[in-house]
This record gives sequence, structure tokens and C-alpha cells, in this order.
Amino acid sequence: MIRMKKLIYILTAILTSACMDISNADPYAGSLNVLKVTADWPSQDFVREGASVRVEDMNTGNAYHVLTDASGEAVFSLPNGLYRVTMSGKSGEDMFNAAADKVVVSGQDRTLTLSLAVSRAGSIVIKELYCGGCKKLPQEGDYQSDQYFILHNNHFEVQYLDGLCFGTLSPYNSTGSNPWVTVDAATGTGKLPDFVPLIQAVWQFPGDGDDFPLQPGEDAVVCLRGAIDHAAQYPLSVNLNKPGYFVCYNPTYFPNTMYHPAPGELISVDRYLDVVIKTGKANAYTLSNASPALVIFRAEGVSIHDYVLAVDNVIPVPGSTVDNVVKIPCEWVLDAVEVFDARSSNNQKRLVPSLDAGYVLQTDVYLGRSLMRQVDETASEISGYEILADTNNSLNDFYETQKQSLHE
Repeated sequence: MIRMKKLIYILTAILTSACMDISNADPYAGSLNVLKVTADWPSQDFVREGASVRVEDMNTGNAYHVLTDASGEAVFSLPNGLYRVTMSGKSGEDMFNAAADKVVVSGQDRTLTLSLAVSRAGSIVIKELYCGGCKKLPQEGDYQSDQYFILHNNHFEVQYLDGLCFGTLSPYNSTGSNPWVTVDAATGTGKLPDFVPLIQAVWQFPGDGDDFPLQPGEDAVVCLRGAIDHAAQYPLSVNLNKPGYFVCYNPTYFPNTMYHPAPGELISVDRYLDVVIKTGKANAYTLSNASPALVIFRAEGVSIHDYVLAVDNVIPVPGSTVDNVVKIPCEWVLDAVEVFDARSSNNQKRLVPSLDAGYVLQTDVYLGRSLMRQVDETASEISGYEILADTNNSLNDFYETQKQSLHE
């Protein structure tokens, strides 16, 4: 009986530590404050009811969830605290997202009006991001030279990878401070810049425009590090030496062979990605294994090579005399995903709501786990090929898997 009671207590703790209804708040934590969340709705015709509003305590991780009413408002009763607020919804073919960090609720009621970012679903999206590494079993130690991500054509027409670019955001990790955030003196909320700060390097797919087609529902694997059979030595890893895979390989800029060994014999040389610019000093391309933010984009109205030559487009990280970033316009971004480290209560947003209003949690590193986009089963059945969820909010779109999709 004692064991049974203990089990009930454990299960209760697990259930109440995740997304909490406000009724679960500690009644002895002090008086509650009303937080009314609304948005700068674009028109009367815009569907306001049923949008998902999530309020997360940035210190404890407790989260509260309410749907907007017909007037477009969601009301919370909250204890004093520092909160992250996100809103996601759909009106016709338009998706909308909004977010605010460091929202102070203390001693009085307040109304928060969010600025909406309205967008449409992307054509090429990030299907999977594997960055956390795995164990070297049966040997001892951890392994992280096997990072990759997968792109997916989510459109009904053929898309071309030629000229597509990608990079990772500054700061590398979600934990700690974000030097790009400024605090609005009037509201006390954090504000991100109106550009995407890509750090260390920008990579680009080769091709003249129609060399690398991606059919509707088709995938493309990008090896961020070694395009070799990692699983041959470490069974919990993956085989990245496969025909058709792309690879980040440039020994001139990144000569560290531990992370960038010569690609396997099944990798075609024409699938080596190009380094548009390197702004860091590392000898291996660095993508956080715990909490990266990844974007794919296309330059518009100018070649990416010409763009990075302009002095104003490559700037230093605030407070640093060593690191520079490339300022990528938000409107160039086709898709993005932001990862938070579940082991920390000090995660900070790097992507603006129009690109990713939320985040996907990675529970730990070196476990062989991966971050996968949800499948839209209804849309897939109608179209006859795989359609992935794309709401520009990784809280809705992504989940963590127990192993990499490429694990055999």
C-alpha cells in the first residue's frame, strides 16, 4: 500500500509539472493578478476566436493555456512572476503568431497587446534536426560528429535546392543572456532585432537553378559534419554515407577532421555545400548540440555573395571583439526552428514570432534523440504525399523522438 501511494504521488507530480491549468496554481503563493492578452488584429474580418495563447513562467517552467474568445482576448489569473507569452492561430489561409518575452506581472492587473506576424506555410521546410549526439556504446564516452538535418518539399510543385542557404543563430545556445535583445522601457518586454544574426558561417547549396529538384513530399538530407558511416563504429549513431546526401565539407575553412572527415565514397562531389562567408575562427562548423536555432533562406534581389560583401551586412556581436554575424532579412527566411534546452530554466528566444513563435524542447544530449516535425495526416491523405505541420511555431510543429529517423 505504501508503494502504491508513493506511485500515485509520483504520477501526480509528473502530470502537474507540465502544461498547467491556472487552477493548479499554489493558493498560498500570494494574490493573483489578471493578465489580459490580446493582439493588434489586422481587420474585423480576421478570425480572432480560438487562437491558442500560452503563458509560461520563465523561472519555474509552469505553463498556462487559454483560447481567445470572440473578441480575441485570453484572460489569465497569475501569481507575480516573469513570463513568456505566445499566441498562434489561423484565419483562412493565413497563419499568425506573436510572442513576448520577459513580461512582468507584479502586484497589479495588466493588458498585453501582442504584435501579430501573419504568414503562409512554407514550400521547403525543416523536417528533422539531429544535433544532440549519442553514446559511443559499446565503448565509453559521447559522440557528436554525426549531426544532420532533413529538408522536405511541403508544396504541390517541384522545388529546387539550388542556391538555398542556411545558418545558425547567435547566440549558439538558448541558455544564458541574448546580446541581441533590447528591453522596451514602456512595457518591460524584451524585443528581438528585425534581422536574423547568423554566426560563424553561411552555407549554400550548389547548382545553377535546376540541378537539384525536390519533388512534392520528397526529402533531402544535409550532413552538418561527417558524411560517413558513423554507425559502423558506434551502433547508436547513423550511416550518413548514402547516395543523394549533401554535406558541409570545406577543408580550407573547416580543417578539423574529427568533425569534418573526407566524405564517404557514395557522396557525390557536386553535393558538397559552399561556404559563402566564414565570420568565426573555429576549425569546425559549430552547431549547438543542446539548443541551436536553425534557418534556411534565399537571398532576394541580390546574390548572397554580393550581399555579404557590404560592410553594413556583417557586424560584430554586441560586446564582442572577436565574433561577427551576417544580418539576414527576416523576409528571406523560408523556414526556421528554435530549440530550447529542457535542463535549463533560463532559455531565451532568438527567433522573432514571424519565423518561430515557439520552440521545441530537447531533454538532454548524447541520447541519440532527434527533433522531428509533426505530420499533417489530413492534408497528407488529401494530397497523396507527406505534408508536414507548418504553423511557424515549433511548440505545435515539432516533437522529440527517441532515436534518429536515419538510425537503422
